[in-house]
Amino acid sequence: MNRRGGCNTAKRLQRGGCSRVYNPRGELTITRNEPADGRSIQLEPQEMSVSLRPGVNLLFPIKVRTQEPLLQLEASGAPEGLNITFRKRTATDGPVFEVSLKVEECPPQNQTGPWSVHIRPSGFSHGAKVEINVDCGCSCLDRPEPHSPHCSLHGTFTCGLCTCDPLYVGARCGTHVSSLEEDANDPEAPCRKGPGAPVCSGKGLCEDGYCVCNELENSSGRFSGRFCECNNFECPLRNGSLCGGQGDCECGQCVCMNGWTGDDCGCSMDPAPCRSENQLIGPLCESCPTCSNRCQDHSSCAECKVFQTHRCEEECRLYTVSLVDTVDDLPAPRCRMFSRQDSCVFHFSYSSSKHLTVTKSKECPGTT
Repeated sequence: MNRRGGCNTAKRLQRGGCSRVYNPRGELTITRNEPADGRSIQLEPQEMSVSLRPGVNLLFPIKVRTQEPLLQLEASGAPEGLNITFRKRTATDGPVFEVSLKVEECPPQNQTGPWSVHIRPSGFSHGAKVEINVDCGCSCLDRPEPHSPHCSLHGTFTCGLCTCDPLYVGARCGTHVSSLEEDANDPEAPCRKGPGAPVCSGKGLCEDGYCVCNELENSSGRFSGRFCECNNFECPLRNGSLCGGQGDCECGQCVCMNGWTGDDCGCSMDPAPCRSENQLIGPLCESCPTCSNRCQDHSSCAECKVFQTHRCEEECRLYTVSLVDTVDDLPAPRCRMFSRQDSCVFHFSYSSSKHLTVTKSKECPGTT
């Protein structure tokens, strides 16, 4: 705790000599994300709720449905101390902006929100709304994690520290008391992955039975893990950036930002490229009941099988037919077609299994 009664930031604690800091990330919840209607410039998503932790950067993408090449975003309503930046990149269906939100310290007098920040294209009135709260409370005591993997499944993880179960000791509860006598001749044994393995994987120092990992000078790279076996700089590259610039590298694996997935965070989860103006259905999206030519494809057999207007035994042998009294009795999709033989209109529907449902009678000029 600092003098103001709030939590210290991770950076401040590290400067004070803390080698391991428990600092949860912020959270982003999308509350409204409607597809663009094509009539105006539109941002996706439209509404979000954000919980920020002091000193922790939160990243998320915003898509803009426009082909305007010079478009930029701006923010309004941001409280003092909130830093908002945008990084633009180009996509096939419009630009995508990576939004970065960060507060270095808790606001004065615990004024932690919520604030409504509006993000919009420069010169436009409509945009996206982000409701922001700053989580300054040290609430980790309320969330103990028994049998935690952080404590080798032999202790309770609370606020970044382990309270070991009986018969287990060590900073990560990884040592059974029965093994202490065996390791008496090697006080650094708890810091080795196995017999004869390097202390802390050769990337740290063993202090009181646990590893304090080395830090890389003049670099944001760091080692981590029980035996300093992990780092944040050996992950797949995409377009010259770790995790494509769309995720964080944690122990050799990319942890992707919202909206991205894949080993290198190079796969967008945006459904827009998969959308079609037509309503495609079926296991393989092979059927388009609203496409204009589908009714035409089935009309000849529908008319022939019911009204015997021409010979179609071979052409329509795979079709089955059922009759209904009125158009309202037809299932979807419904078709309205002019007869090939007269000026009458007949109605029918079809299914992917080549079953036709046809009205019993036609609508002809001069009849009611």
